[in-house]
Amino acid sequence: MPKLKLTKTNIDRVAKPGAGTVIHFDTETKGFGLRVTNSGAASFIVQGMVAGGGKEARLTIGAYGVFTVDQARDVAREHLRTMRMGVDPRDLRKADEAMGVTLRTIADSYMNRPGKLKQSSKDTIERHIVTTFKAWEHQPIVAITEEMCRTRYKEIAEKGLHGDREGGSPGQANQAFDILRALLNYAARQFRRADGKPLIQHNPTEVLGDHRVKLKPRSGRYIPKDKVGEAWHVLTTARAAARYDAESTAADLVMFLMLTGARIDEAASLEWSNLHIEDELSKCWWRITDRKRGEDVKMPLNSQAVALLKTRTPLKGNPHVFPSDSKKGYMDQPRGTLAKVAEVAGLHLSAHDLRRTFTNIALGICRIGKFETDLLTGHKPRSEDVTATNYYDTSDLTKYHPEAQQIGDWIAQQGAVAEAKASGGNVVQLQRA
Repeated sequence: MPKLKLTKTNIDRVAKPGAGTVIHFDTETKGFGLRVTNSGAASFIVQGMVAGGGKEARLTIGAYGVFTVDQARDVAREHLRTMRMGVDPRDLRKADEAMGVTLRTIADSYMNRPGKLKQSSKDTIERHIVTTFKAWEHQPIVAITEEMCRTRYKEIAEKGLHGDREGGSPGQANQAFDILRALLNYAARQFRRADGKPLIQHNPTEVLGDHRVKLKPRSGRYIPKDKVGEAWHVLTTARAAARYDAESTAADLVMFLMLTGARIDEAASLEWSNLHIEDELSKCWWRITDRKRGEDVKMPLNSQAVALLKTRTPLKGNPHVFPSDSKKGYMDQPRGTLAKVAEVAGLHLSAHDLRRTFTNIALGICRIGKFETDLLTGHKPRSEDVTATNYYDTSDLTKYHPEAQQIGDWIAQQGAVAEAKASGGNVVQLQRA
């Protein structure tokens, strides 16, 4: 390797190598050098033996021009002192990099694993990163403490995400910290400190085991049958009183969820091209595109859903039935409207709880068979059901219009009773025969 007294004047005179890379080592500081590529790019390096380890370490200090010669020489001397003490500076650099890994870095790495997560799961993680954990997004994950987790969990569970929700949002708090726990466990597996130990040696979310709000079992989270009418009346009233498009869209989306039992992502992302409406009700349908089922399915529409959809007008340049000005182009979180329904129902409600409401109406009130109810809610036939799985066509379910209509009629009837009572009418509902 050629030697050269590294000064600004001498460096400026260094010629480009004809090919490859040449390192010019300093005549004053042993191990300090200048690396020059055939393109003329020059950067400072330091090279030396790590005491007691019998291995040579070489590090890039930085580009000439970013570092002056004197600055680079000072850095080189510090690294050489570290090596004489038996410490490899490369390990220290890795340790610094590991300790600086942020929650955003972990989340991106976790979500971008090939074929591991559905888009809806990624969307949920991303939502919590930029809202629930916004203050932590660009912080090193090693800085997240048990006390921070306790405090943030309590805030959401008792007061909601923005601190203004009466009764709080314990369901969202549980979901958010389940996600955080998964991300930190992933970081523990994938990222290491310089000594080889996991980056996260103790997951701070574990402290919440004694603080988590115990929610009602999932199967019990639905609008009680004696509250369905009031909930429907709240929605029709909100729809009629809406002053902005977003308000009416939110009401329509929640009503559509109640009338169809659809998953929130299926309903919210519905496009006009996947909707067919005409005068004959039995020929009206909407299509669930390739999502959880793995295939497209034509679903029946009851008259109530058809009437609702007929009032909606396509938005120019936006293909969605329930549009919004978000990046997705459609409304997928009608939280304000859901909160109104939840208040009437007397419990915390998610969009998925409307799906449970639909199922309980179908099975418990309309006495629709479980097989038909499964199909109406977009479930695949079970693999052990050989006939349904291999012989029965479940790609077109418009044949179940009568069952869908039963559910829509019952919901509308309950809504009419609630409306009459709200208007001061003396209503006595007759028992079903």
